[in-house]
Amino acid sequence: MDTPRKLNTVSGMSSSEVEPSPARTDIVTIRTQRIDERAEARDVITRSFGRVVVADLAEALQDAPAGVDGLSFVAELGGYLIGHVQLSKSWLDAPKRLVEVLVLSPLGVVPEFQRRGIGGRLVNHALRQAARMGAPMIFLEGSPHYYQRFGFETASRRGFTAPSVRIPDAAFQVVVLPSHEPWMTGALVYAEVFWALDCVGLRDPNA
Repeated sequence: MDTPRKLNTVSGMSSSEVEPSPARTDIVTIRTQRIDERAEARDVITRSFGRVVVADLAEALQDAPAGVDGLSFVAELGGYLIGHVQLSKSWLDAPKRLVEVLVLSPLGVVPEFQRRGIGGRLVNHALRQAARMGAPMIFLEGSPHYYQRFGFETASRRGFTAPSVRIPDAAFQVVVLPSHEPWMTGALVYAEVFWALDCVGLRDPNA
């Protein structure tokens, strides 16, 4: 019987890059979130989304096995955090065996620094780190218009099934990375944290 395919760790790896901000002369640093920055990262997420549950999700993922190994990245400017992106581990229920994959959620930038390319830098950094750790693919729920520029595409077109019927087909997206193999198709199985906080798909308020 084949054993589940697991990812390598990024712990101990250098995952910091310095990029100039197009809007200021200061320097924006994209790097791994430190343990002592949990409260500041939570504030960034809350301000970005205006919803406490999204910050709850990011913190819960960091506490769970799904979010270990330095999968939380931040954008820092002038000693303050202004952006955050979270990767977490989930599973692909492929015909051959379970495959450990990554989910990108949430991604946020504080309102005063939005539309300046910082979110894109966070996404690109997360993609590079995911490839370094051997992840075969990254899934997300989000805007096709925004994420297609990073290589994401409609997941169903590649034979992937969403973990809930409440996820619109166009919003269920995937980017395949160098470790992906053709047999890796099937259903995405979210980590338990997403279900516990009801952060999957869209709810119908009129149902």
